[in-house]
Amino acid sequence: MAKKNTKKTRTGRGVDGKPGRRYELADDGWDRIEPLLPTQRRGGGWAEHRTVLNGMFWVLNAGAQWRDMPERYGKWETVYGRYRRWTREGLFDRILARLHVSLDEYGRIDWSVFDVDGTNIRAHRCAAGGSGSSKKTGPTSPPTSPWGDPAEALARSFIL
Repeated sequence: MAKKNTKKTRTGRGVDGKPGRRYELADDGWDRIEPLLPTQRRGGGWAEHRTVLNGMFWVLNAGAQWRDMPERYGKWETVYGRYRRWTREGLFDRILARLHVSLDEYGRIDWSVFDVDGTNIRAHRCAAGGSGSSKKTGPTSPPTSPWGDPAEALARSFIL
């Protein structure tokens, strides 16, 4: 009787064509970033980079705390420590820059719609266009902009 091959491959899409786990890195994505990750030098054994990255992706996408990360990704302290170190060293920025160049060579980025902005400004509800005066205090104070023309102030904010 022939022995069935029970070795499972890591595809990010699951084993044997079945759907993969949520937030895990697919093989083609792993192949693109693996050469950019640090290699182990002398010393103790590192936890596998792919497993650690999948743990990072799970925490960041799920919005959970590091301590709530599933055990299949290893110790949360290891994943968190490597995330902090790689962020501090700028590894993720280098990976993103290299991916931009690589994907642009293949025409996979449409630069006309590419925009990354993490701006989030919380405004008080009275900033939503309410009246210019208050029942309690009367008219509001004059604008503090040194420019008389609001359009000029707006243009300067984009230039500087």
